[in-house]
Amino acid sequence: MSGMRHFVLAAGGTGGHMVPAAALAAELRQRGHSVALVSDARGVRFPGLFEDIETHIVPAGRLAGGPVGWARAGAAMLAGRRMAINLFKVQRPDAVIGFGGYPAFPALLGAFAMGIPTAVHEQNAVLGRVNRLVAAKVSAIATSYPDVERLAPRHRTKAHLVGNPVREAVRVLRERPYPLLEADGIFRVLVTGGSQGASVLSEIVPDGLALLPINFRRRLQVTHQARPEDIEAARAKYAEHQIPAELDTYLPDMPEQLAWAHLVIARAGASTLAELTCAGRPAILVPLPGATDDHQTANAREMTTAGGARTIRQPDFTAVELARQMQKLGLDPVALENAAGRARGCGRPNATRDLADLVESLGGPASILPVGAVRPAKFGDQAAYA
Repeated sequence: MSGMRHFVLAAGGTGGHMVPAAALAAELRQRGHSVALVSDARGVRFPGLFEDIETHIVPAGRLAGGPVGWARAGAAMLAGRRMAINLFKVQRPDAVIGFGGYPAFPALLGAFAMGIPTAVHEQNAVLGRVNRLVAAKVSAIATSYPDVERLAPRHRTKAHLVGNPVREAVRVLRERPYPLLEADGIFRVLVTGGSQGASVLSEIVPDGLALLPINFRRRLQVTHQARPEDIEAARAKYAEHQIPAELDTYLPDMPEQLAWAHLVIARAGASTLAELTCAGRPAILVPLPGATDDHQTANAREMTTAGGARTIRQPDFTAVELARQMQKLGLDPVALENAAGRARGCGRPNATRDLADLVESLGGPASILPVGAVRPAKFGDQAAYA
């Protein structure tokens, strides 16, 4: 659709919501549109994502803590809705796009009240709580997986498979071949627990790698992202096993680390899976057991079924099991390159483009109610948003 338009993106809380929102913002701006962000205090703290984009912080509660917590969350959501409505009266957005998480809820409620076209993007293989609440009201639901659990049959007609947008620095990795792995060459392992790290990886991975055959162990070169409280203990373990390893709490050059990795050991967060499959890197996945609706296990299913990854439940994640699954995945060059190809086959490198196309297809300002004509709030009436 031609002509400059204005879009509001609603995201916050975690990098899993913010990264795809930032990718969409960059694509929309490249197409000549203007973009604003509605977020919470946590969402605006991610460096480098929305530094040059107009940002508005609205209150957003979380439905937790029993009746008192619910009441506080409801009050925060209604306050956020009022702020969003006032913002939209001024900005007159052509559409509002939510990326899941409670910070997106007030903006979507405000858009519903004003008749502004809306869409949500679901990064995980399980439809999140907020996206479930608004599924009946939004114009479109963009999904990252062909099969999404908790998506009601009556809402499947508005679902569009686009994938999960990744940073451009990751997308271009698809154009680079799997790194050459010679029979006696260096074998690079990347260990990451996502933006917050994972203690279990620091505890288990060094000992698991130490159980690999000695001729293979001597070829290892590990890059490990660890929590600050775990990093020294993990560093000592690698040193004890005489495994060369570089450890840090944050890897600013993650795309480059991914480019050179022969194998990745990671959680199964949505952004991690999107990057692994876009780049085509085989992996050992350890889903976070406490993830809402066990969505990380669901995320890992497609890549594992395709043969690009092995999944280990955290209760079963021991040094022995890690070494066994690494050898099953294949430690020889041909087997690993085959696994990399299967991982790559699950990738959706055009996710950002396809999501932007979907957003542009939404109705324009003609569908917005006149300024001042705001529909009554229906917050609390779950039937209206379920």
